[in-house]
Formats: sequence, structure tokens, C-alpha cells
Amino acid sequence: MAPPPLLQLTGIKLTFGGTPLLAGADLSVSTGERVSLVGRNGSGKSTLLKIAAGQVEPDAGTVFVQPGALVRYLTQEPDFGGHATALSYVEAGLKPTDDHYIARQLLEELGMTGEEDPSHLSGGEARRVSLAYALAADPDILLLDEPTNHLDLTTIEWLEKDLAARRTALVIISHDRRFLSNLTRTTVWLDRGTTRRLDKGFAFFEEWRDQVLAEEERDQHKLDRKIAAEEHWMRYGVTARRKRNMRRVGELAALREQRRSYRGAAGAAAITAGSAQQSGALVIEAKDISKSYGERAIVKDFSLRVARGDRIGIVGPNGTGKTTLINMLIGADAPDSGTVKLGANLAIATLNQHRDSLNPETTVADALTGGAGETVMVNGQAKHVVSYMKDFLFSPEQARTPLGKLSGGERGRLMLAQALAKPSNLLVLDEPTNDLDMETLDVLEETISDYPGTVLLISHDRDFLDRLVSGVIVPEGDGRWTEYAGGYSDMLKQRGEDLARSAAKEAPKAEAPKADKAAPDKPTAKQKLSFKHKHALETLPKTIEVLQAKARELQDKLNDPQLYVRDRNAFDKITKDLGETQRKLAAAEDQWLELEMMREELAGE
Repeated sequence: MAPPPLLQLTGIKLTFGGTPLLAGADLSVSTGERVSLVGRNGSGKSTLLKIAAGQVEPDAGTVFVQPGALVRYLTQEPDFGGHATALSYVEAGLKPTDDHYIARQLLEELGMTGEEDPSHLSGGEARRVSLAYALAADPDILLLDEPTNHLDLTTIEWLEKDLAARRTALVIISHDRRFLSNLTRTTVWLDRGTTRRLDKGFAFFEEWRDQVLAEEERDQHKLDRKIAAEEHWMRYGVTARRKRNMRRVGELAALREQRRSYRGAAGAAAITAGSAQQSGALVIEAKDISKSYGERAIVKDFSLRVARGDRIGIVGPNGTGKTTLINMLIGADAPDSGTVKLGANLAIATLNQHRDSLNPETTVADALTGGAGETVMVNGQAKHVVSYMKDFLFSPEQARTPLGKLSGGERGRLMLAQALAKPSNLLVLDEPTNDLDMETLDVLEETISDYPGTVLLISHDRDFLDRLVSGVIVPEGDGRWTEYAGGYSDMLKQRGEDLARSAAKEAPKAEAPKADKAAPDKPTAKQKLSFKHKHALETLPKTIEVLQAKARELQDKLNDPQLYVRDRNAFDKITKDLGETQRKLAAAEDQWLELEMMREELAGE
């Protein structure tokens, strides 16, 4: 017997203006259930969650929450009013019986101190504080609206593990396919005002959705044929027979009404990128570039060659300097030392992540045309602004809509439309996936894949990176950056550890010195190096040299841009061998360092 629902929405209807936003939507969540709520931008997903959280009243339908069940809603735009610090905001969400230490602990795990002024938080910081508020009281049901937006990869992976370990029931809206696939076991599809439920996780959704839409298209085709047959009967049937069969006339009228009232699925965006004259074969060559702010090294002695057609992803925690690095690579910011050489005939189009940089008073049409005329130049051809808007799923009525009235997804599509209209052969995209629905993401992936130029991409979407990039640049700490061949998953295999573990290693700088931590293992004054230790000290440098040479050889093979396409099995084997070699090299270097420290300590006694 199925457990009773903690939360149940039945027959929810809501209309803003003309077309109903919700026309009989249902949502049921039981104890511990993990639900992904999916649908196009503007389909009403966030509104449905607000109704579930009690923030919006529906026109019709029922909302049931199990008495005593605690529901927490992670909104996209939190209200920090009345709170002097981030900690006080999170503490306000605790239950009376909760220990206030939980609030500070969660904030620290999310990289915050708790003393931040909520009115001066960045988008990523605001999202982390909101997450701490939602999680602190350990609610029975968590309603999460785009929880990964503005978060870096380390925080996304922390959140994923934290949610997986909780018994809380989840309803998640997200564009992050991997996040949904890893966490959810049920999928609810909100489409044209109504919901369909699949008792499988998001990983099975897209195939099921395509089957549903294909069946619907066949049904509409059958309906059209049936209407045509009935209309033929009406025109050419015997007059007396037509008069006697009024039932059939009524059925034809009903068929026509069914066809007239049918709401087809929203079309896909028709995203195209303006292309310029081909660039030179070498697009960017950076040699030993460095950049510091005060005492802090952002980039240190980094070198990179980018060839025409490369797709390079840049990943890492927020604040590590991804945007600074990319600005130096494209010549927008000068390095403190080192050189950056840009190739010939470069035409650069950029998309930054700051949606709030848009003037809220500017209209959609003026933002695309620059306020000059009614046309947009795309690939050297003039295109009417309304036609170009339709390519990015804007309706003609939105031409005069102020940008301040657009949703997050609409602002994201608008900035894409602005950037991609410019003729370019180097695309620089900073978090292009934020707020986009999955259908638009699919089209954007195809556009970037077919783009004839070069792409530099900052993203925290692991699936997006795996599908698109041929190399990934990651921070290693202290301003050091390393390039790995392949996508995000390939980088993890080569690196031997993920970014979260690396960040964790760097974090505890204020703790006691390592020498104090290792005190129980230190040799006493009477100890001497054993024969085994002496032998290791003598042989390890040679071992390290051999491993370094092997790692360089394997890395050189992976640097072949055609290897992945030519022989995927060889690529995977070399990637695995490189990861194993790097692990052995790190272990050998650590062992040699420990033994050398031991030798020096004994020599000094």
C-alpha cells in the first residue's frame, strides 16, 4: 500500500490574462519521494511550487499538506529584508527546538561566514544563504526552484551529496540534467497547463516525452483526416440523408471544436550564431601569464595554445578567477607578467553572466536593435526584429515589453540573442545555461557544436561541458591552472579527484601546522632511518623522474585534438593510464617529502 501523500495538489487552475497558465495540474509527494518538475520556461513550474508553498492562491483546485509537515520553498529571488546578517536570516528559519549551531555550520559548509550583509550579496552568495535557510530546519518537504543557479561546481556537488543523504521529500526544478538524474526517482512534466507523471527519474524523461509528443502528433493527424472525411460527407452526401443524420452533423461540429481548442507543444528555439571571416589557425597563445590582486595570486605562470575550432571549458569554484583568466586570454585584461598573442582576423562575441546588467526600462526590440530601426543584422543579412525574436521563443507582443518584466529564462534567451547576432569567429560564453529550459539548452548545444569558429566557455553544468568541450581548464590552487583533454568527466578521470576534494584540501589554512598534526608519527630522538627508509630516499627521485616522463608522454598523446574522434577506446585507456600515473607520482612525491623531513629532523637532533 502506497504511503499517504505529505503534499497533494489536485486540479490546480490559474489564469493570468488570456490563456490559462495552469489548467488542471496535479502534484503528489509522499515521504522521502524525489520528484523532478520539468517543463518549458513560462509553463508555470515556479508558480505551481509557489502554490504548493502557500504563496499563491489558485483560481480552482485543492492544496493539501499533511498536518504537522514542514514545507520549505527555495525561491529564485529571496527577500532578506529585516536581517542584518546572513546568519540571522538562516536562524530565522529554524524550528524553536533546533540548535542554532546548525545555521552557522551550514553556512560554513557553503563557504559563508554568516556575517555577510544580505544587501551586498552576489547572486551565488544569495543562493547559498537561501539554501542554508531551506536546509537548516530539516523540513519534511523541500521545494527547490533552480537550486544550482549561480552555484559553482564544488557547491553543486556538495548540495547533491547533502540532499542524497537526507530523508526529506524533494520537488526540484532545474536545468541541470546531471543534478536531476542523480537525485530524482519520479518525474512530473508540466506541459500546456496540465501535468503528466512518470514513475521514473529524470534520466528516462526525455525519451518518454518524445514518445508522448509523437503519439500526440499522430492523434492530431488522425483527427485532421477524420474531419476532412466528415466534411466531404457534408458536401457531397444526399441532402435528405444529411437532414436525417443530425447526430453526425453535431459530431463534426464537436471534432472541429476539439481541433480548434488544441494547444500544440511550444516550438524549439531557432538559435543561429553569426559567423565572421575565418580566423587564423592559431587563435590564442598565452605564455607564462600571471595576475595577482594584492597578496593573492589569481593566475600564475599559465601557458595555453588555442587553435581554430577548439572548444575549451573553464571550471572551478566561484572566486578562483575564471572570468579574470578568460579576460586575459581574449585581451580584455592585461596580465601582470607574461604575454598573450591573439590570432589574425579575430572577431569576438561575448556573453556575460550578469543578467542584471540589462537596463530594465529598455524594451526587448530596442535591446536587440540597439534602438535603431526595426531590423537585426544576422550573418550579414537584415532580419526583422520580431522574426528574430520568434527564433528565441519571444512572442510578437513582447517587442515593447520592458526587460525588467522578463523572467530569468527570458532574460537569458535575450542575452543569447544579442551575443549570437554579432558576426564572430570566437565565442566567449560565461554561464550561458543559467535559467534556460532543457529544450533551449538542446538547441544551444547544437548551435555551438555546428559553430565554425572557436569557443571559450565558463560553465558549472557538467552535462553541458561533457557534450561540448574538447578541453577543460581547472584551478589547482595558489593561482595554478591546468588544462585537461576531453570533457568534465574526462578531466576527473585524469585528475584522479574532483574539484570538491581539492577545495577541501586548501580550505583549512588556519588550522594547526601539519607538523603538530603529525606529532604522534614523528620519530623520537633515539630513532634512526631504517634501511628501508634510506633505500627509498635513494631510489624515489629516479622513480619520480620516470613517472614524470611517463605523465608527459601520455599528456602529449592526449593533446592530439583528433584522438578522441579517431579512437575513443585509445583515448579512454590513455586517460585512465594518465590518471593512475599522476596518482603514483603524487604518492611518490609525498613519500619522498616525508622521508626528507624525517631525515632533516633526525640530523638536527
